[in-house]
Amino acid sequence: MSVTILLVPGLYGSGVGHWQTRWEAALPEARRVQQRDWNEPRRSEWVGQLDAAVRASAGPVVLAAHSLGCATTVWWALAHAATPHARRVSGALLVAPPDVERADAPAAVRDFGPMPGVPLPFASIVVASENDPWCDLPRALQWAQQWGAQWQMAGRRGHLNADSGLGDWPQGQCWLQQLSKPEAFNISR
Repeated sequence: MSVTILLVPGLYGSGVGHWQTRWEAALPEARRVQQRDWNEPRRSEWVGQLDAAVRASAGPVVLAAHSLGCATTVWWALAHAATPHARRVSGALLVAPPDVERADAPAAVRDFGPMPGVPLPFASIVVASENDPWCDLPRALQWAQQWGAQWQMAGRRGHLNADSGLGDWPQGQCWLQQLSKPEAFNISR
């Protein structure tokens, strides 16, 4: 059975040129988790939409989250880890988690704070940039450690979005493939 890739975008929904949008077009097993309102997110709605997408997926699931999609994923794991359908999630690629608690964070994302700092019930990889304007590197590293995630640096690429020039982002696809085989992590969750 093939793995379903659920793309979990952040604020504004990952537009044209974003690696998530490119993966959605190129990878037949990839599906975007849709939200009612990409500009005015509500944590309960976004988590609920992710839960509905996981429930609707047949077989194993890997999550590929960007920015506020990372917060959505972590909140979803906290709320739904004990459900039978959540056990189908083998991993999550968490790219550019935003610091929703920063003083300069957009008001629209504050509903996602504080970011949970609990171990995730599935394999995960946090990818961060040295110069992400929405999260300082030490904060992203702290979350990776709290979540029990593998840590990957992406260099100085900004917020790892369309402006970062990642294109189809082959390195991200390699990490995603690694997550579809959790035994590669040699961990039990």
